[in-house]
This record gives sequence, structure tokens and C-alpha cells, in this order.
Amino acid sequence: MTVKEIKEKLKTSKNPVAKSFHNGEHFKVLLFGFNKGMKLNDHTASMPTKLLVMEGDVIYHQERKDIRMKQYDEVEIPAGMTHSVSALSDSLLVLTQG
Repeated sequence: MTVKEIKEKLKTSKNPVAKSFHNGEHFKVLLFGFNKGMKLNDHTASMPTKLLVMEGDVIYHQERKDIRMKQYDEVEIPAGMTHSVSALSDSLLVLTQG
């Protein structure tokens, strides 16, 4: 029910909605929901991460470069790398860490 919960919360949220999907001793999987125009501001990940767009259209920004990502596009995010994500349309992302 995680995706349904995210989509329900997005109806009233002004910020991206994140939910834990699966955790293990050395990894975690998070789901992020965005409405068009929402942004996840600059931040870093403490471990290597992979971002996958399941639905929508986003701009992934890292070190002076912008990468437009659409459904099923993915990008590797090194640990400690400052990055942000902006939604060009309603979007659902999967983030795996570890």
C-alpha cells in the first residue's frame, strides 16, 4: 500500500512525500512522490544510491549538470555527492541505497 499512501498524501502536501519501502542490515529502499513543481532541495546520501523514475518527468541536478529523467530512466548517485530533484510532472521515484 506504500504507493497508494504516497499518492494520497500528495493530494494535500506542498513538499515531496517519502516512505520507506524495504530495509535491511546494509540497504534501504525508499519511494518518493512529487507533484509537478515540487523540489527536493540539495542534500547528500551517506551511501551509494541509485535513483529510478517509475512515473513522471524530473530534473536531477548534480555538480553543475542537469539530467532530465523520464519513466524508467536511472542514475547512480555517489555517496557524499550533493544533488537535488525537481519534478516537471507528477512523479514517482524509487531510491535504493547500500
